[in-house]
Amino acid sequence: MYPDCPIPEAITRILERRSVKAMDLSEPGPSQPEIEALIAAAVRVPDHGKLAPWRFITIQGDARHHLGTLLSSRWQALHPEAIQAQLNFEAARFKRAPVVIAVISRLKPDHKIPVWEQTLSAGAACQNLILTANLQGYAAQWLTEWYSYDEGVASAMALQPDERFAGFIYIGSSDEKPAERDRVSGTDVLTQWPEHAP
Repeated sequence: MYPDCPIPEAITRILERRSVKAMDLSEPGPSQPEIEALIAAAVRVPDHGKLAPWRFITIQGDARHHLGTLLSSRWQALHPEAIQAQLNFEAARFKRAPVVIAVISRLKPDHKIPVWEQTLSAGAACQNLILTANLQGYAAQWLTEWYSYDEGVASAMALQPDERFAGFIYIGSSDEKPAERDRVSGTDVLTQWPEHAP
């Protein structure tokens, strides 16, 4: 949109983006105005049909403990043989980061916009959250662990029948820049059509 006004620092930050494991995140997390900015960025994704096929739930403060207790109870119901250490681990899941944002994909299957495109929009919202958190100076990780697919957890968090978790975005601070990992080169996955010009 503004090719004459590039933002080199932002581009560099995106090119260097790395997930930081939730267990390695610490205080401080984003403030309320920063969280509102994160959500404002999340809703700027492509949204064919103006459906807003997503919504967001923030989990912070004492709510992390309460949701962890629910998670632990649900795990015990699903796994009666679970030992206390496992239950304690489940109870502490949401305490791994100061702020967790659940991204809810809410589909309208009867709409003319294909469900696949609605789903992609929710995924894009997750990515906007991660990128914006990084640009704010925070570290983040997008997780979809077992509770993302559990009907009991979905019910407890008041998800509707047409809704599912696109993911949980864990956001906090990190003292160290994460080590780079091997990645596919962009040129290895890029072709031009037609590949062989006549």
